[in-house]
Amino acid sequence: MMLIQDIIAKKKVGGRLSREEIDFFVDGIVSGEIPDYQAAALLMAVWIKGMDVRETVDLTLSMAESGDMLDLSEIPGIKLDKHSTGGVADTTTLILAPLVSALGYPVAKLSGRGLGHTGGTLDKLESIPGMRVDLTKRQFIEQVKDIGIAVSGQTADIAPADRILYALRDVTSTTDNISLMASSIMSKKLASGSDAIVLDVKTGRGAFLPDVESSVELARLMVDIGRASGRRMAAVVTDMDQPLGTAIGNAIEVIEAAETLKDPKPSRLLDIVLHLAILMIRCAGDGRDGALIEEDLMKALRSGAALDRLALMVSRQGGDASYIEDTSRFELAGIVREAIAQECGWVKGIDALELGKASVTIGAGRKRKGDPVDFGVGISIRKHVGDRVEAGEAYATIYARSDACAASALMSCEKAYSFSPERADSLPLVYETIE
Repeated sequence: MMLIQDIIAKKKVGGRLSREEIDFFVDGIVSGEIPDYQAAALLMAVWIKGMDVRETVDLTLSMAESGDMLDLSEIPGIKLDKHSTGGVADTTTLILAPLVSALGYPVAKLSGRGLGHTGGTLDKLESIPGMRVDLTKRQFIEQVKDIGIAVSGQTADIAPADRILYALRDVTSTTDNISLMASSIMSKKLASGSDAIVLDVKTGRGAFLPDVESSVELARLMVDIGRASGRRMAAVVTDMDQPLGTAIGNAIEVIEAAETLKDPKPSRLLDIVLHLAILMIRCAGDGRDGALIEEDLMKALRSGAALDRLALMVSRQGGDASYIEDTSRFELAGIVREAIAQECGWVKGIDALELGKASVTIGAGRKRKGDPVDFGVGISIRKHVGDRVEAGEAYATIYARSDACAASALMSCEKAYSFSPERADSLPLVYETIE
């Protein structure tokens, strides 16, 4: 007879858990037979003693199989998915998914809501009037079959063990264990049914992992998990020491995504989108050089095909696609404040975490799970690291609902930016790519 206290004792001294022991633990937390205090004890033992790759793969599979496993086999072709570990001003999905789909590759993506200072794709999409992100499994599959793209929320039946363990990790200070992070992310991705998964692992002040070494370790572990589970995998470790794009919020990020699809000017955001898109297409079996794939991607952008695909997805999910075609229809909050440079110089650094927290303060994110978000508030980033700024020039703009919120966000912007009289080097955008 298996006992949870024996499993805790085994891991406490660094023992390697078997798949049967891991299944017993996962089944017990889902059924409620294993109480929170014993689950928390095992999580802490794992945090202290660690898990090897085989244990991590077993935990991931057990968590994925704790609920529904989406079967996307009736959709022709290699189904593609992308996941980001969370960042600030990261509206990548809203550009990337329609772009890859416009080239004929089915994109089946289950997304999440904002977590802490990081934004959520579902919240951004819901800023479009009428937009539904609660598709049923059948609606999700049929939409990808019909138009080649769907972005929706996960149901409660997808990896329920992860939902329970994540909540426990959050209150027991065990969120930053690499194995627990990897199994949490990959259990949901495996249960979502795609054939190929590209991971965007953020690193820096605005990410959950601030150092490059840990971020690379997490990326490699998740790729190993996916490959061991029969998925085609790639990963990229990207900078989050400063905001990625030029918008932090919900409607304001949809505006940036739509405008990028209309007029793809060079930017950090577009560079990441193209890098991820090339990896996704290579995972789908295109063995050409990345430069040749990028040519096709730019054609899909310049022709309007990618923008049309986003508008089609929005319309199919009940949203008003005219907001994608004419972004001036979005109403941003009416109290506008600008952060003004006091002297000439160069942007030396931008604290992405500080700006992410400021966006939560004005209502763009949640302080507690279940809090509503304000779609119209946000922060516009006018200057990035390495940019020149003149005295009296605005380097950030705040859209808020009250003078108090605007003043608080303005102080955060002033705190987040640092300047230098000499030109500062731009930050690296991609630290490592794993194919």
